[in-house]
Amino acid sequence: MGKLSRAAVTTTVTAGLLAVALAPAEASAPRSADPGQLPYSSTTGVGVHNAYEKTKYRYFADALDSGAGMLEIDVWTNVFGRSWRVSHSNPIGNNNNCENAAGPAELRTKSRNQDLGGCLADMKAWHDAHPGHRPILIKIELKDGFQGKNGRGPAALDALLSARLGNALFRPADLAGGHPDLDTAVRTDGWPARSALAGKFVIELIPGTLEEGNPADTLWTDREYATYLRDLKAAGRLGEAAAFPAVHGAASGDPRTRYADATIRPWFVLFDGDAGAYTGGSIDTAWYDRNRYFVVMTSAHNVAPAIDGTNPTESAARERVGLLAGRHANVVSADWYPLPSVLATVVPRGGGQ
Repeated sequence: MGKLSRAAVTTTVTAGLLAVALAPAEASAPRSADPGQLPYSSTTGVGVHNAYEKTKYRYFADALDSGAGMLEIDVWTNVFGRSWRVSHSNPIGNNNNCENAAGPAELRTKSRNQDLGGCLADMKAWHDAHPGHRPILIKIELKDGFQGKNGRGPAALDALLSARLGNALFRPADLAGGHPDLDTAVRTDGWPARSALAGKFVIELIPGTLEEGNPADTLWTDREYATYLRDLKAAGRLGEAAAFPAVHGAASGDPRTRYADATIRPWFVLFDGDAGAYTGGSIDTAWYDRNRYFVVMTSAHNVAPAIDGTNPTESAARERVGLLAGRHANVVSADWYPLPSVLATVVPRGGGQ
């Protein structure tokens, strides 16, 4: 078959997505099933915002021990510092609870404030000590985006993730299987069961706050990595990819239409935004569930009626998880690190409906 023009590809993909939007919705997984046997996208877990901060966990291994279904890491890439730096507000240095453990015996024994490679090393050491652990979504916010000209572009990130985590990664190629893109894969076959993802890390990428606020930055993390995935697939090299880009920011309708290049839209099956916006009444969150898309709802505590963002009562936190599960969240994210019993919660998505 001859190579299709970009216009032809765009027309084909757009038509496919429109057909999906107009087609009858797929049935969701049975809600009475054991959450461990449900597809990953049919369950709701709990995440910790900025889990690398030392005020929350002394070591990143403690965050991994917490039972949380999602842990967030902030990363800086700018030219003024070296490597992939992990910090909330220091763009040129590291300030975190990662220690770069070479193996399980070194966890909680070394100096902290390591770069992203050190955090990934801790994850692999912890993984080796806990075979068959729960699937964990690692959300990476690239605070100032990729910096390919400084050696910190998508391919370099994939190389680092692959070198440090290896077969502990659940990759885009694993989800895509024999399908042409991720959208087709999840709508056709769905996500693997949680039990099939035991011992795996799923890497989510979102644009950073500085990147989104920088008028000179016209190529954000989400679009750059989705374009990279599309091109890897076209080159027969999708297996090299290690992460999933997320559409950042809750919006009504199909938020992927914000991307002018329709050929990258099918590479987004993760969505990430404010819980209050998702539940405000203007967004059909059941659409995500019907199509088996994965949704992270942040600042869960602020949904009315607001509860404490750090240490609510356990019953209030559990009620909030149940509320947002009913609104079709896959991850309910807050700063509830003092509540490990809540962090370990996994319930059917849809709230048992």
